[in-house]
Amino acid sequence: MSFYLMAKLVNKMEVLLGTYTIALFGVSIFIATLTYITYKLLASYLHKWYEMKPIPEVPGTYPFIGNALQFKTNAGDFFSQIQEYTVVFRDLPLLKLWVGMIPFVVLFHPETVEVVLTNPVHMEKAYAYKFLHPWLGTGLLTSTGRKWRQRRKMLTPTFHFSILTDFLEVMNEQAEILVGKLEKKAGKGPFNCFSHITLCALDIICETAMGKKIYAQSNSDSEYVRSVYKMSDIVSRRQRTPWFWPDFVYNYFGEGRDHDKTLKILHSFTYKVIHERAESISSTESDSDSDKGTRKRRAFLDMLLKTTYEDGNRMSHEDIQEEVDTFMFRGHDTTAASMNWALHLLGSHPEAHSKVQQELQEVFGTSDRPVNTEDLKKLKYLECVIKEALRLFPSVPFFARSICEDCYINGFKVSKGANAIIITYALHRDPRYFPEPEEFRPERFLPENSEGRPPYAYIPFSAGLRNCIGQRFALMEEKVILSSILRNFSVEACQKREDLRPVGELILRPEKGIWIKLEKRTT
Repeated sequence: MSFYLMAKLVNKMEVLLGTYTIALFGVSIFIATLTYITYKLLASYLHKWYEMKPIPEVPGTYPFIGNALQFKTNAGDFFSQIQEYTVVFRDLPLLKLWVGMIPFVVLFHPETVEVVLTNPVHMEKAYAYKFLHPWLGTGLLTSTGRKWRQRRKMLTPTFHFSILTDFLEVMNEQAEILVGKLEKKAGKGPFNCFSHITLCALDIICETAMGKKIYAQSNSDSEYVRSVYKMSDIVSRRQRTPWFWPDFVYNYFGEGRDHDKTLKILHSFTYKVIHERAESISSTESDSDSDKGTRKRRAFLDMLLKTTYEDGNRMSHEDIQEEVDTFMFRGHDTTAASMNWALHLLGSHPEAHSKVQQELQEVFGTSDRPVNTEDLKKLKYLECVIKEALRLFPSVPFFARSICEDCYINGFKVSKGANAIIITYALHRDPRYFPEPEEFRPERFLPENSEGRPPYAYIPFSAGLRNCIGQRFALMEEKVILSSILRNFSVEACQKREDLRPVGELILRPEKGIWIKLEKRTT
């Protein structure tokens, strides 16, 4: 073999050896990194395991797996399971669950809930909320820290009562459409009212949040309407199945494709509306002198497009989309569910039903005029009915926070990194503050009967710093819609309470809807 060929061969061997060495070095680095991450995770897990060991836990907890395999995947079964825990362990101050290597403390007493909700350190939403990020970004519902405080400060003025009264016109218009649809059902036997109420609420939030009519009540099969419900179901299912929490598992073996397809429809819709509205506002401002005699109906979106940060800069369209998507998600399903539960309860309790209609007679007489702000103030018993419906069937049956520093809850140490789940559904059934808690008694919320009740015993709109910014909007909408229905119809429930089977997904819904009969009122 010539010297040239030998040199070439040696050179190739050196190259291969160098490549092998680099590859070996890369593999070594990867293994070392993986080992370090595993060590850190294991150390953190063991630290929490031993530190939180004194907290009572659900039987059948296994190392590393926790209680994950015990959870029911069906939404109705899952909610029943969690509710059963709170009944069986009612006398315990708190309860511990493990989902894989993540600890959760379950809270359902006012004194333990207050510890978490009043502490500004624990404002961050729990891990499972991250599955909402692709849809809602980090808007008011999901953001934390400085961004949340900044957004909350900016958005609070948009929910001022004087601004909310502008939305009464939209609520009355949509209520009138709903009554027209329900007239076709009156006197014709049982029907499921759940979708009728929900589509009305969706029309209201679309027009008030975006200034966009989507005609959901007349076109319930619209792509956007279907996508809103589909995305809620997709996110809820993922939250209940911890094995799909890792993105790569979800994308390859779960509903990743459906999720992304639905997300594209939702974002495309709101993106288009925001840009169209921005252009409309821009052209309106330039023509403002010629439009002084006209009054344009405002929407939240219009206010967001004009809102500025402390440094004088306006919100970007991406920032606005986060908030609009959040309003759309949280602003219709919650109120719709509450109104449906209220109708069932009134239809099941003739005495309360009569009291509401008597109050409506005193306020409106035989008039069919729209509801105004003065009427809203006078509907005191109806407000008690709404509050009692929210006590028995809170629209958000549980929510969760991340514990951001070590703390003590009722004498038990809870480690930083744990999650606290507040079970509103069980909290509202504490017999110390709501005697015979399963009974429907609107009078509980009369001022004289509410006196002395702990503020954290009843939190249908959450509480503390992160309470729901839209609760006045929700109460206003519910009064308008329910009063419109009850001025025109008498309601009879066609289900017993035990047949409703609440499904605790993102929103508390009855598994098979709300079935009622309507009779047209003659007086």
